[in-house]
Amino acid sequence: MKRVLVVASAPWRWEEKFVALVRRADEVLAADGGANHLARIGVRPAAVVGDLDSIRPSVSRWVGEERIVSRPSQDTTDLDKTLAYAFDERGATAVTVLAGTGGRLDHAVENLGLLVRWSARGEVDGWDPTARIVPVVDRARLATTPGQVVSLLPLGRCERVWTEGLRWPLVGEALEPAVRTSVSNVATGEAFEVRVAGGALLVFLLRS
Repeated sequence: MKRVLVVASAPWRWEEKFVALVRRADEVLAADGGANHLARIGVRPAAVVGDLDSIRPSVSRWVGEERIVSRPSQDTTDLDKTLAYAFDERGATAVTVLAGTGGRLDHAVENLGLLVRWSARGEVDGWDPTARIVPVVDRARLATTPGQVVSLLPLGRCERVWTEGLRWPLVGEALEPAVRTSVSNVATGEAFEVRVAGGALLVFLLRS
């Protein structure tokens, strides 16, 4: 399994946990201005992908021209281009995204949708300062700590959702953003299971 870490360009503050994630990755990529974040911790990405309107000139020189991958099309976002590059050209089988959800809300919603879209190609998750975010389109068993807060947010309508290992279980109910979601549930043990029929769900595993 090849684990690739992608740093996007939303506002980001490095914590020790996230620096450790970067250093454990098999390969690190930056989505355009994500390279600016990596420069702050002295990690040179294997490639910087995007339309290159956000990377600082000094960072571009530091990265090196041979690692700059220009993708000027405006039909997709820089993060989308970088995920495509990770799976299609770098052989990724698992991708973790950092700095995808801060800043502009429209960008954050788009980037959360990308987690679901690319999960068809391999393991995908994202981190923001408050939570690990995991897309589920079928079923998943996710590690937790007892008492950990877990939120289940559908992207569109999920026809039926089941959970085991949460204080308030779902037993086949439908979830839909404008109708019903499951926010601030609580894990009862060291893992919980979720199954989705018809739709896509984002699981937020809140940090304690």
